Amino acid sequence: MKKKLNQLLSLGLVLALSISLTACGEKTDTEATEEPVATEEPAEETPETTETEDTGSVDASETAFDPAPPVATEQPADGNLILDGGFDGGKAWDVYTTSGGSGRTSVESGEMRVAISSIGTAEHGVQVFYDGFGLDKGAKYIFSFDARSTLPRTVSCRFQINGGDYHAYKEKKVRLTKEMKNYVIKFTMKEDSDPAPRLCFNMGWVLEGEKGLPEHDVYFDNFSLQVADSSNVVEAVDLSSRPGIRVNQVGFLPNEEKSAVFAGAAAGVDDFTIVDTKTGMTVYTGKFSDVVSNPYAMENDRTADFSDFKTPGKYRIVSADGVESPEFKIADGVYDELFRKAVKMLFMQRCGVALDKKHGGKFAHAKCHTGKAYVYWDEDVKVDVSGGWHDAGDYGRYVAPGAKAAADLLLAYETYKDKKIVDDIGTTESGDGVDDLLQEAKYELDWMLKMQDKEGKIYSKVTCKNFPETCMPEDEKDDLVLSFTSTTAAGDFVGVMSLASRIFAASGVKSLKVAADKYIKAAKKTWKYLAANPKAKGHKNPDGIVTGEYPDEQDLDERFWAACELYKTTGDKSLISFIETYSDDPANMRGLGWTEMGMYGTYAALTDPKLEKASPSAVKAIRDAMNKKVGETIGNIKENTITAYRINRMDEYEWGSNLGIAGDGVLFNMVDRINGPTENRQMAMWQLDYLLGRNACGYCFVTGFGETPTEHPHHRPSQVVGKAVPGMLAGGPNSGLDDPYAKTVFVGRAPAKCYADVDQSYSTNEVAIYWNSPLILLLAGCGAA
Repeated sequence: MKKKLNQLLSLGLVLALSISLTACGEKTDTEATEEPVATEEPAEETPETTETEDTGSVDASETAFDPAPPVATEQPADGNLILDGGFDGGKAWDVYTTSGGSGRTSVESGEMRVAISSIGTAEHGVQVFYDGFGLDKGAKYIFSFDARSTLPRTVSCRFQINGGDYHAYKEKKVRLTKEMKNYVIKFTMKEDSDPAPRLCFNMGWVLEGEKGLPEHDVYFDNFSLQVADSSNVVEAVDLSSRPGIRVNQVGFLPNEEKSAVFAGAAAGVDDFTIVDTKTGMTVYTGKFSDVVSNPYAMENDRTADFSDFKTPGKYRIVSADGVESPEFKIADGVYDELFRKAVKMLFMQRCGVALDKKHGGKFAHAKCHTGKAYVYWDEDVKVDVSGGWHDAGDYGRYVAPGAKAAADLLLAYETYKDKKIVDDIGTTESGDGVDDLLQEAKYELDWMLKMQDKEGKIYSKVTCKNFPETCMPEDEKDDLVLSFTSTTAAGDFVGVMSLASRIFAASGVKSLKVAADKYIKAAKKTWKYLAANPKAKGHKNPDGIVTGEYPDEQDLDERFWAACELYKTTGDKSLISFIETYSDDPANMRGLGWTEMGMYGTYAALTDPKLEKASPSAVKAIRDAMNKKVGETIGNIKENTITAYRINRMDEYEWGSNLGIAGDGVLFNMVDRINGPTENRQMAMWQLDYLLGRNACGYCFVTGFGETPTEHPHHRPSQVVGKAVPGMLAGGPNSGLDDPYAKTVFVGRAPAKCYADVDQSYSTNEVAIYWNSPLILLLAGCGAA
C-alpha cells in the first residue's frame, strides 16, 4: 500500500504489492495464507476439452465485502473480456511469489510461459494473475484457455474478489498434462457485480500429493472470457460519488463562515432553504451563486452561502427542486467528538499490547508482534522493537511516518495548550490527569527509542517480509525483520525527540520529565551520527521484503527540522550555522507530508525567540520563504475559480490527497499563529470543510462521522470485523490510478472523483496514522478541544 504520489514504490514493488492471493491478503499489502482444500477434486484424466458448469458462485464468506461498483461492464468489440488473450502483443501476465515459491513469466512463440523453480508451501506460492475486466451479477460466462505443463500437475483457476477476504466467485482445479489441451469453464455470477475482480492461476502447492514438485514450466494460450447470456444482468448503481448538495457533514461553529456546493445544479434552480431536521420548519432562505463549470469534477456547481445563519441546531439544505443535503450541525464544540475519535484511532493502532473490550469494543484483540525482530543482514541478531503504532491498513511500523504523526500530536498540544488538557479520549490512560495527546505520542516515541542502534543510527522500519492477510494483528505470525537504517529516519528521529523532550520537560508530570531526559540524550546521539555522515542515505527495501518502502533519497529537510528543534530545545549554538546555511532552501517549503519535514523546522524556527535573537537574518529568510509558499498556495485557491471546493487541487490528485489537503489547512493555521490573524484561518476551515463532505465525491472522508461517511476502508481490523473503526481519515481521490480497482473503474473519470469507498481500492481508501495526525492538528487549530 503505500500511500501518496511522493511515496510511490518502485515498479517491481508495486507489482508485488498489488497481488490478490488465494484466501486473503491484499493488493498492495499481501501475503495470503493457505486456503482450505477446494470442494471440487480434479479429474484423474483430463480430456482434450474439459468443460464444467457452475450454477452459482463458490461458497462466499459471510464477511465478504459487498462493493459499490459502477454500471455493467462494457462488452469489448470482439466479445473477449481478456485483452491479448493469445499473447500476440508479447506481454505476459504478472506473477506473484510467496511462501518459498519462485517463478517468472515470459512470452515465447506466442504462448505465456511460467517458469517455476519452486512451488513453495502454499497454493499461491506461484500465482499469475490478470486484472482489467468486470463481472456482472446475473450474467453467464464461458471461460476457455489452452494449457500444458512440462511436468503433469494440478493448478487452481480462480475468479475472485480482489480485496477483503479474496473469496472466489468461481474456482476450478485443473489437471495439466504435457500435451496442450483446451479447458472450458462455465459459470454464472451470482454475487453483486464486481467491476474489478481478478483472474488468477495458483500454481504453488495445490494438492498434497504434489508437494515439492521440481522445476518445470507451464504454458498458457488463447484465453477467452465471453458473456454467454446477459439477459438477467442486474444493473449496478454507481456510488463512487454522492449527487446533490455537498456540505461539511459534521457541521459549523456558529460564528464561522458556512457554505455548501450544489453539484450538478440546473441553471434555473436559484433558491435554497435551510430546514430544521427536528421540527421540519424552514429557518433560513437564500440564493445559490451563479453556475460555474467545473471540469476537474465534470459537473456544474453553485455555492450556497449561509454564514449569517448562526442558530445552534441540526439542519439540511433543500434546493428549490427538492434536492436535500446531508444533515449537519451548528454548535459550539461541534468538532470535539471528531477530535477525540481521530486521536483514539492512534490508540486503536497500538502494537504489542492487547486491546480490551472496554476500550476497543468489537475491535478488541490479544497482544500482537511481541517477539524480537532480526536484522535483515544477520538473522542471528535479534532486537526488541515491540510497541508503537501500526502504520496504516497493515501492521508494519515505520519511523518516518511515525515521527510525523507523533509530531502532529505534540504540536496540537504545544500550539493550542492555552486550552484545557484533553484527558477523555477513551484510552487506557484517560482520566489520569495527564493530557492524552502527550501519552499517545509517548507510546510511539518509546518504540522509536528501540529503533536506535548503539551508534545512533535509526532503523527505518520493522515489518514481516510480506504484508499480512486480512486478519487481526495477533494473527500475523511471520518473523519480524528490521530493515536498513537511513539518514532520513535519523533526521526525523532527532526532530521529534527534541520536540517531545521540550514539551515533556515543561509538562509538570514526573513520568514525562523522565522521558524528556531520555529523548534529548537519544536525539543528541543521533545528531552526532548525522553530523559525522553528511551524505544522504535514503531507505530502500532489501531483497525479499515487499512491505511499504517509504523511499526518500533527500534528507536535507529532515536535517533542517532536526537542527531547528534541537536548537529550540537545547540552545546549542553549534547548530546555528547549519540552520543559517539552509534557512531558505526550497526543500524546506514543500509541505507537511512524511517526506517533506522542512516545514516543521520552519515552524520551530519561527516560534523560537532565541533563534531570532541569535540569527535575525536566518529567521527573516525562513519567514520570507514560508510567506512565499503560503502566498502561492492561497493564490492557487483563489485563482482556481472553476472549482467551488476551495482547495489547492485541479487536474491532479495525488495518492493520499487528503493528507495534502489537511496539511494545507495545518499550514494556514501555523502561519496564522506566526504572523497574526489573517485570512489564513478561513483558508484552514475550507480545507476542513472539504475533508468532512464539501468535496466532489460527496463523502465525509472520516469513518463514523456524517450521513455519508467512508464505511469500507482498506484497514484490516475493520475488514475483519465488517465495520470501520471510527475516526479514521481515508486517503481520498487519487487520479494516478494506482491499484487494480482504480485502473479498471476510474478510467476516464474526473480527477476529483477518482475515489471509491471499497476496501479493494487501497490507493484511495486506505487509512494511515500520518493521515489522521494532520486532521487532529487541523481540528485543534479550528477550535476543537
